[in-house]
Amino acid sequence: MAAAAAPVPPRILDIPVRPATPQALAPYGRLIGHDPAVPPMPIDFYDGAARVRRVVDFQAEGEIEMPVVTLGRRPLEVRWMERHFRHTQAFIPLGARPFVACLAPPNDRELPDLDRVEAFLFDGAAGFLMHIGTWHEFPFALVDDTHLLVILTRAATEGLVRDNVIQNEARGEDLDKKDLEARLGIRLALRL
Repeated sequence: MAAAAAPVPPRILDIPVRPATPQALAPYGRLIGHDPAVPPMPIDFYDGAARVRRVVDFQAEGEIEMPVVTLGRRPLEVRWMERHFRHTQAFIPLGARPFVACLAPPNDRELPDLDRVEAFLFDGAAGFLMHIGTWHEFPFALVDDTHLLVILTRAATEGLVRDNVIQNEARGEDLDKKDLEARLGIRLALRL
């Protein structure tokens, strides 16, 4: 009986982490935070003590939910990337703790364009809203017990339930999660 071949370790692609700025995030979405360049809306209650600025436009088809996710630190390696077809998902830090997000622009292909993957460091002062279809991995905490408010559709969350996971990937009406290691033999290593 022949011995089974040893599994081949995944090829590692290094992705440098750079600061999250409005310009750097533009292909993927928008920074959510105070932006003095956006004029306040003409809402004039409270003698000007509450100035309302519409800095992003959240879009969604279907029921919205806003879970709070508590993140622990994990290796800065990306095995999966996912996208959503029916909403502009948002991640908003609570408690001003930094986190890292790995993103690739929307496309009409089965997998993200790995040549266009970028990683960003958020300092905890602002969050971000992704364009519909932006490929991403769930954010990485740099400090244990990092809390993020996530705004997304219930259909996306339901797509992650074990019933929808087949061969280590998930598919739902508003979710497309792919296993880069199984499909391509690749993992992405995020380098601070």
